[in-house]
Amino acid sequence: MKAINSFVVLVAAVALLLLNTPAQAENTDSRIEASAKQSYVFKTYLQGDDINVASKDGAVTLTGIVAESYHKSLAQETVAGLPGVKSVDNRLAIKDAEPTANSDAWLREKVRVALLFRRSVSASRTEVGVKDGIVTLRGEAGSMAQKELTAEYAKDVEGVKSVNNEMIVAKASTKKQTVGEKIDDASITAQVKMTLLSHRSTSALNTKVETKRGVVSLYGKARNAAEMNLATKLANDVNGVSSVKNRMVIE
Repeated sequence: MKAINSFVVLVAAVALLLLNTPAQAENTDSRIEASAKQSYVFKTYLQGDDINVASKDGAVTLTGIVAESYHKSLAQETVAGLPGVKSVDNRLAIKDAEPTANSDAWLREKVRVALLFRRSVSASRTEVGVKDGIVTLRGEAGSMAQKELTAEYAKDVEGVKSVNNEMIVAKASTKKQTVGEKIDDASITAQVKMTLLSHRSTSALNTKVETKRGVVSLYGKARNAAEMNLATKLANDVNGVSSVKNRMVIE
């Protein structure tokens, strides 16, 4: 009799689990879709894009139209970092023709991305022009140090031949900054990944990025200590990063 009762209890437990699994999966999918739309990246950088996020058992499909080619990668990296996401099928289309590789327009976009997610420079106050691989920076910098750092970041973009820094040093904006703004971990991870890929010194590194409560961990291989230190420096300057743990190994 005990054996029969145990079997009945086991069957009931399995049946209950099977009944709950679809509901749990549906809740996870709804949470993924909502989290993507509420992420810092989607609300800050992708707010003008028409992006649809659909999740089915953790497999996410992105459809719609984005204004810039890097928006497509940024959306994918952000969604990939959300809890519960197993895969991302990126079907996003770019509104205008994608810049030809190694063209001035392509290079301008890469320089813009290299500056975009930084807290130590002001991408919004920096104008980027490119002619035959030569970058010209105009606009305003809050200090001489910021002006020099902006040029330093631009010089390290793959394909840049030289940089003419014509920025002027003006008083730092008195507008309230968003330094204390809460940035979700998925958005931080995406920004760090895009930043590392935009620099020639770190683009070739096979770096894995993980973020937990603003603390970024870097994994992968570097050729030397200088590359490791640069990866740490670049990651530390990304919006929302509280600290960086570099767990990369030197080959």
